[in-house]
Amino acid sequence: MKIYTKKGDTGTTQLIGGTHVPKHHLRIEAYGTMDELNSWIGYVCGLIERKHHQDVLREIQDRLFTIGSLLASDPDKAKMNLPDILESDVLLLEKEIDIMQDALPELKSFLLPGGNQANAACHITRCVCRRAERLTVQLNETQKVAPLVLQYLNRLSDYLFVLARKISAEAGAEEIPWKPRM
Repeated sequence: MKIYTKKGDTGTTQLIGGTHVPKHHLRIEAYGTMDELNSWIGYVCGLIERKHHQDVLREIQDRLFTIGSLLASDPDKAKMNLPDILESDVLLLEKEIDIMQDALPELKSFLLPGGNQANAACHITRCVCRRAERLTVQLNETQKVAPLVLQYLNRLSDYLFVLARKISAEAGAEEIPWKPRM
């Protein structure tokens, strides 16, 4: 199988189901941003040492491939059987957030991203996740997206925020509180 097909040379791409759309179509933006998010999660995974966090991040990467495949499908024409996001996927993120948050000091101010490389990368990943969520919400306004996909992305950005705090704490790095100039 060749990696290049030359079919996209005219600025269009094909969704699962056969529909051709421009490469700037909102559906393409949404699943392309999911791919970017997945890549950033892989980067964060390579920066952290704790195996448990790596295992959870690998599972998240699998779910993002699932979401990408759902978004890459024409909901009216796709006949392919695709995996789905389950309520248990959202619950896993919530469970992980609760476990990490219980081990962290109470948050008393907004935090500036940074303190170490893993924290900063995790915050970049969180921002990409929020963009992926915004694009998916926008797509949902005209073409139905499964509610669990929206919930998962919303919870994932919360997970990434708490993970940034947790990996800083595990590395002994101080959190940087925002001190607004008044």
